[in-house]
Amino acid sequence: MKKIVILISGRGSNMEAIVRAGFPAEIVAVISNRADAAGLRFAAQAGIATRVVDERTFPAREAFEDALADAMEKCSPDLVALAGFMRVLGAGFVRRYSGRMINIHPSLLPAFPGLHTHRRALQEGVKLHGCTVHFVTPEVDHGPIIIQAAVPVRAGDSEAALAARVLQQEHRVYPRAIRWFVEDRLVVENGLVRVNAAGANQSVLAEND
Repeated sequence: MKKIVILISGRGSNMEAIVRAGFPAEIVAVISNRADAAGLRFAAQAGIATRVVDERTFPAREAFEDALADAMEKCSPDLVALAGFMRVLGAGFVRRYSGRMINIHPSLLPAFPGLHTHRRALQEGVKLHGCTVHFVTPEVDHGPIIIQAAVPVRAGDSEAALAARVLQQEHRVYPRAIRWFVEDRLVVENGLVRVNAAGANQSVLAEND
C-alpha cells in the first residue's frame, strides 16, 4: 500500500477531501509550515500523524527545506500531495521528489499561475475558470497536467463566489488524481499525462446551475 504525505498551510479543505475519499493508500502524515494551520486539528481527529515545520523559525529557505524533507523522509512517502501549501519550494527540493509530488492550483493552467487567480480571471473576462492538478516541477505552477475541472464564469460573479465554485471542483478532482497515482495508472510521456484506465476523464466541466 502506497504512503501519502500531505502538506498544508491553512484550513486544509483539499486535505479533508483526500482523507474522506478512502482510496487504497495510507495517509501517513499531514505536515504544515504553520503551527496555526486549522487543518492540523482535522488530521489529528482523523488519527493521522501531524507535524509542524515552521518556516518562520529558520534563517534561510535551504534550512527550512532540509527540515521539511527530513520530516517527510521519516514517513517514506510514495506520494507528496500539496494541498494549499503556500510556500514556493526550491528546485533542488522539487527534483528530489520528481514524479511523486503533485499540486492543485486554482486556475486552468497554464492560465493564471501564481496568486489571486480568481480576481485575475474576472479582470480578464474569461468565460471558463477552474482548477488543475499537476505534477510539481521547478517552474512554479507548471508541470504535467493530470486533470482539470472548469466552471463557467457567471455575469456578476464576485471573487468569493467564483472561488467557492472552483473549490467544489478541487474537492472533486484532487482525490481522483491521487487515486490514479496510487493505482499506478498515470503515465507521463513527453511532458503529457495519460491515464491507463477505461473511461478515465481528465477534464471535467461543471454545469452552469
